Amino acid sequence: MTLFETDLNTDLQAKARDHLWMHFSRQSTMTEGPGVPIIVKGEGHHIWDAAGKKYIDGLAGLFVVNAGHGRRRIAQAAAKQAEQLAFFPLWSYAHPAAIELAERLADLAPGDLNHVFFSTGGGEAVETAFKLAKQYWKIQGKPSKHKVISRAIAYHGTTQGALAITGLPVMKHMFEPVTPGGFRVPNTNYYRAAESGFGGGTPEEFGLWAADRIEQMIQFEGPETVAAVFLEPVQNAGGCFPAPAGYFQRVREICDTYDVLLVSDEVICAFGRLGHYFGASAYDYQPDMITFAKAVTSGYSPLGGTIVSDRLYEPFAHGDVLFPHGYTFGGHPVSAAVALENLDVFEEEGLLENVRRNSPVFRSTLERLLDLPIVGDVRGDGYFFGIELVKDKTTKETFDDDESERLLRGFLSKALFEAGLYCRADDRGDPVIQLAPPLTLGPTEFDEIEQILRSVLQEAWTRL
Repeated sequence: MTLFETDLNTDLQAKARDHLWMHFSRQSTMTEGPGVPIIVKGEGHHIWDAAGKKYIDGLAGLFVVNAGHGRRRIAQAAAKQAEQLAFFPLWSYAHPAAIELAERLADLAPGDLNHVFFSTGGGEAVETAFKLAKQYWKIQGKPSKHKVISRAIAYHGTTQGALAITGLPVMKHMFEPVTPGGFRVPNTNYYRAAESGFGGGTPEEFGLWAADRIEQMIQFEGPETVAAVFLEPVQNAGGCFPAPAGYFQRVREICDTYDVLLVSDEVICAFGRLGHYFGASAYDYQPDMITFAKAVTSGYSPLGGTIVSDRLYEPFAHGDVLFPHGYTFGGHPVSAAVALENLDVFEEEGLLENVRRNSPVFRSTLERLLDLPIVGDVRGDGYFFGIELVKDKTTKETFDDDESERLLRGFLSKALFEAGLYCRADDRGDPVIQLAPPLTLGPTEFDEIEQILRSVLQEAWTRL
């Protein structure tokens, strides 16, 4: 570390300690500890901290930087748009960037998802879908259809409305009462299927069993009261739960039977994370709405949105019907221009094809870690994997709260970062390490990630 880097880091740490309130973080790491990692540069699939140390970005920032860091052409697209039109709202007006992007997203989305309502992030996109579903059913003369169903441990956002859909009690209890009407069903974690009540069988049988729990919940609450089902293609919270074959097809059938909307929450899974532009395409199902954000711009500017089917849009296309909802910065001209350039990068460099080609290699590389006593399961899809950690591989015994505190926050997160890998060690559910790197990685980087994980996990086991 140079003298300049030392001075910069010290100065920034002091300013952060005095003024910065971080998200989902314990402020004591700054006020009572040595400070936090300060990231100052990104290039490709690497990042650098204020001390000049280089790391693999194993989480694409936060499931965001799919095209990789340091794309000058994307930055230049933002600058060009800002010079021409830096801002104008979509409140009764429009601008070319939002129009062009809406058309492009509609072309990429499956089926008749042809209408895009822009926001600035994923939580807002989910909030939009929730409100739209309730208003749609009121217009249809079914005002009692207001409840929503989602899966256990699922994360769908932190706004008051989205919290009704989020299935993580730890993120809700301090804000209760939250918006009513959210109900939970089992997720698709096959590794712990027995704990959900599944009696045993193949992954496909488990998938159908899990889908049928949605039907059971609809029947229990009353189909006349249920507006929508919110599902991620691969559930993030809990550690990357892919759906078994046939699961989404059965869910679609259930939603059609009971006149319930199916919302595919793709804030993480869209734009190449699973090797397709949308996770619904990867798993071959047709939702009524798709929510997106994050990688639509690869993080170069904030943008989110909700893509809506012709059926849901139709009653809003006539007369004086209004959707009384919106955001100042939704469909921001600079963000829309960035998204268009980002999609050009995806297509010109074949990033989706790279994921489809290399995903099996990524999986098999991570599965080498199954020889470690602390690794119970490796699961996921595309460039989106979770590694579940256990105390006993035979019984699948997990760690208690104190052990998770020592293991994840006390050792793993810091040790992995110090070893050169930025990723996520999480215990929303059972303890897992999550990996979702930029889509530019290949087998060489997979091996490097595996070696870092192996070394740190071996050390973690000796500390238990």
